[in-house]
Order: sequence, then C-alpha cells, then structure tokens
Amino acid sequence: MRNLLYFLLLLLCASSCVSKKELVYIQNSKLKENVPTDFQTRYSVYKLQPNDVLSVKVLSVDPDMSNMFNIINPTNAFGVSDPGSMYLSGYTVDQEGFITLPTVGKLKVTGLTTGQTRELVQQNLDRYITDATVVVKLISFKISVLGEVRNPGYFHIYNEQANLLEGLSMAGGLQQGANRGNIKIIRQKGSGQSEVVLLDLKDPNLVQSQYYYLMPNDVVYVEPLKTQLKRDNLVVWNAVLGVISTGALLYNLFK
Repeated sequence: MRNLLYFLLLLLCASSCVSKKELVYIQNSKLKENVPTDFQTRYSVYKLQPNDVLSVKVLSVDPDMSNMFNIINPTNAFGVSDPGSMYLSGYTVDQEGFITLPTVGKLKVTGLTTGQTRELVQQNLDRYITDATVVVKLISFKISVLGEVRNPGYFHIYNEQANLLEGLSMAGGLQQGANRGNIKIIRQKGSGQSEVVLLDLKDPNLVQSQYYYLMPNDVVYVEPLKTQLKRDNLVVWNAVLGVISTGALLYNLFK
C-alpha cells in the first residue's frame, strides 16, 4: 500500500507542477534594457512602413472635387465607423512603399511621418484643387497585450503618442500575479526585422526610455511572478493530497 501511494504521489507531481521556465515567452537573460539617466523622454515619431493604412481626407469649397479623394467609411446605426471598415476603406501602403490616390497617382510615403505625408499629398493636390485642406491619419495603429493582464487581446489606438501604461490600461491593468519588473516589448523595425526588450515598470526612469511610447504593431507581454506560480502549484498539491487521501480511505474501506 505504501509503495502504491508513493508511486501515485510521484506521478501526479511530475505531471501537475509547472515551472516559470515552462510558461514564459521569449526567454533571454540579455533582454534587459539600459534606460538612460537623462531627464528627457526619448520619443521618436513613427515612420510609415509597408502594409500601414492611412485615412486621407480632403476638404475644400468644392465638395464634388474633394469627395473624389475621400473614401466613405461604412458606419453602424450610430454613425460610427468600426476599425475593420476603416481598415478596408483606407489607403494601404504597398510593398514598394506607395499609396495610390485618384487622379494624383502613386506617392511614395514609406519613411515619412504622417505630417510629412500630409504635406506631400497637399503639394500634389494643389495642382487639381484650389485652397484644399488635407488631413492624414494612421488608422492601422494596433497593439497586442498578452500575459498577466485582466483582459488580454488586440487593441486599436487613436493616439499617435500612446504610452506603455495606456496600453496596459486598455487591457484592464495588471493581474496581482504579474511580474512588474519583466514587461516585454516586441517591436517591428522594418524590413521584416523585430526586436525584443525587457522593461521594468518599477523603475521611475521608464518614462525616459525610447520604448515607453508604443508603436504600431507592438506586442506587450507581461510575465507571471514566480510566487504566483508557487501559489498555483500549491493548489495542485492540495488536489494531489486530496486524491491520495481519498484513495487511501477507499483502499482501507474495501480491504
């Protein structure tokens, strides 16, 4: 009987307990970023890349001319466009870095900010419409938040200077078992390349990091604490002991 109990205990422990190393994404001890100690936040303006989607609006005293450039977004019953319809109705930057406008033709916009793109469209549009005003917005600004947050998922952002804390708040904030010292940012760098950095929310110098502000297509991953995994494994241990004690009682009863 004792040997049987030992065997069941070892079997359940081997199959039930989970270590942090088995759960954490993208493990590398060299990921930690060295945040600068100066007092200026290092914000870099996003530059357009292939597959970005732009909203280009043209306003003028001649609606018939300006409406030729304006794509009408499908709206719901409340007159609001959802992100999916805006994505389908926007101007997509192709793999060569161009957008194609009616009459104007192709314009190369990769490597430009939205402000520079607006100026480029304005210059080309002035040849066809007098006193027109151009508004350019990036409508494909989206992030993913994973890990120990209350509502992990995929979020659209309508603020070009959204920061990491805003992104986490969109996901409902951190769970109690979140490791606030290990927040991973996976960021696209163009040309199909990406980088991974590890940030510490407890460090007051975080706001000075170039990764404090989010960029389109960022992935934010929040690691679990080791203590949280120990608590979870303790629940498993209690279940294991309950199974063993129940098995021992049943064994004695039938014996």
